[in-house]
Amino acid sequence: MTIYPPPSFFSAAISLSLLFCLSLPRPLHGLGSASTLATVSSPATATVCGIVAGEPNRRIECFKHGQRVFITPNVSYDVVSGGQSFFCGIRSGGCSLLCWDVATFTPKRVYFSESAPLREISVGGDQVCGVVNGTNRVKCWRGMKGSPQTPTWVDGFRSISSGFGFSCGILVNNSTVRCWGSNSSLAAEIESRFLDIPMDSIVAGGMHVCGLNSTGFLVCKGSNSSGQLNVPVNEPYGFKKLALGLDHSCALRQSNGSVVCWGGGGGYSSNVTQDIEFETLVGALNFTCGLITSNLSIICWGPGWLDHGSLGVNLPLPKILPGPCVQSDCAQCSIFPDSQRQGSRIMGRQRSGTSSTKHADRAEEFSFQELVAATNNFSWENKIGSGSFGVVYKGKLSDGREVAIKRSETGPRTKKLQEKESAFESELAFLSRLHHKHLVRLVGYCEERDERLLVYEYMKHGALYDHLHSKNNIEKHNSVINSWNIRIRIALDAARGIEYLHSYAVPPIIHRDIKSSNILLDANWTARVSDFGLSMMGPESDRDFRPSNAAGTIGYIDPEYYGLNVLTAKSDVYGFGVVLLELLTGKKAIFKSGNEGGEPVSVVDFACPAIMAGELGKILDPRVGPPESNESEAVELVAYTALHSVNLEGKDRPTMTDIVANLERALALCVDSQDNIPSTEIFIASD
Repeated sequence: MTIYPPPSFFSAAISLSLLFCLSLPRPLHGLGSASTLATVSSPATATVCGIVAGEPNRRIECFKHGQRVFITPNVSYDVVSGGQSFFCGIRSGGCSLLCWDVATFTPKRVYFSESAPLREISVGGDQVCGVVNGTNRVKCWRGMKGSPQTPTWVDGFRSISSGFGFSCGILVNNSTVRCWGSNSSLAAEIESRFLDIPMDSIVAGGMHVCGLNSTGFLVCKGSNSSGQLNVPVNEPYGFKKLALGLDHSCALRQSNGSVVCWGGGGGYSSNVTQDIEFETLVGALNFTCGLITSNLSIICWGPGWLDHGSLGVNLPLPKILPGPCVQSDCAQCSIFPDSQRQGSRIMGRQRSGTSSTKHADRAEEFSFQELVAATNNFSWENKIGSGSFGVVYKGKLSDGREVAIKRSETGPRTKKLQEKESAFESELAFLSRLHHKHLVRLVGYCEERDERLLVYEYMKHGALYDHLHSKNNIEKHNSVINSWNIRIRIALDAARGIEYLHSYAVPPIIHRDIKSSNILLDANWTARVSDFGLSMMGPESDRDFRPSNAAGTIGYIDPEYYGLNVLTAKSDVYGFGVVLLELLTGKKAIFKSGNEGGEPVSVVDFACPAIMAGELGKILDPRVGPPESNESEAVELVAYTALHSVNLEGKDRPTMTDIVANLERALALCVDSQDNIPSTEIFIASD
């Protein structure tokens, strides 16, 4: 069984980052040092966390009590470090520092700065310290509460490590050790024992510190209650990596990557490590874990591990990065704009095998001349939009009905006939058999020579996109949808339409292009899903399938679908999650930062950090205004639902049925009539 965090208003920001990493020279990993592995070992809680390798983003996954724990927000991280009851991680690029209590795995943002990113962290018993990139200044906080603690020596640290109640670092200017912390006597004692020894690296344990000096010898200072300072045969450059616990020390031999441990009453010399080459080690209070070089899996050993897993058995986690990844700058905290590209052409789709004329019993057939007359010869004044199939015009039929007529593109840039036919057949095949109040209704079609046209009921208030992003609404704040009640109602309408496609159409249908411009509003401001030109019939079960290539719109396309070509109904969920974020923030799916057109920013990456940090108010659309007292919980629930919907992996996203239930609940809260709608369990995630 997979463990997921409890309900809270945060999720993943989605990022398709680099797929390979280069190790940085951070050779020692102990109780409180930064690495790609972290351990937490409070009483009765043995937890191991790592940064996952071989996936589009460098997410964190943990192992606790025999179960895997998926950590949110599901974004990329550089390094992690563990303490006594919590662990912390630096988001890629160093912009923010997040910490998780292993009792609930609820994240808390301890630090955020785009101008002063962190390059290293260390977590001890209950303190967190970080080194600011560029200035090498150290900042410290008291546990997850984020209370500031300032070390005596704040400038010029090359590296740091933390034990129980103290931290130590190596100064840039002379490579000597300085220590500080709440346990000031221990910090002063350890610092005095290192005297003026130039050190290349250090790592802290519970009450002792070990490191390699400038000549390659291993030096250990501090408490020696269990022999943790009794270094075995010590030759220059004989060891390369260390892991320290409360009363023991372990190191990797430079020659073959094998491990040797000392102290701890001999309880860390284990047969399970014999003849194994390790890439790195990490120490906990009373156990040690190592990352095996051959397969990047983890095994743990020591007295504290006996009750939490089998000695010598690889933990059921994915492959873990062997070392921190290189990042160029803080901008890589964001989604890479070029990582999600729309397909250059309409991709292959499942076909019904029937021609459009076989749908005449479900839709009217019009002549081309009828539609020319209805649109005043497809005049520019009648143009109201465009879609995957072509340009859309407003028209008035001879019997007085107002319609929207979509005509396949013509002229020098006309699509290939096969592509045009495919989109035409797709929309006609789907819409001729789909009837739902939250789907745009197909009235009829025209198929003459090279002309392919589709006729829909007219949506008086146009696309949701225009109300959110048109210049008129931005400047004058004059749209009806500038109300949280209306926005949640529109979201619920659209969600019900998509739910119908996924759960009630036989076979189910995957839309593949859910976005705000494909959600239209009728005369009563009821939202309806439109544009089925890219839609595909899904599998009868929950299995995924792989179309010829990914298709969709940049900013909305499912990263898993784009990167792995795995298409499921959860691909539509991702696009709808982006729409929810548009409704919350008023921002486009991809927008430029700053007033004068800065770098492209994803609304996912813009909104996720603020919501995850409990700062939802900072990103809400100012045109709507702060939620009223009865709206606050509703807006938070929409944000929570949106952020789970944009998780990187489809299996971690809700279904549309779950989303409908959440939005029904949100709307009930928003209108302060909770009793009118049955209480429903809020969706978190499913196995």
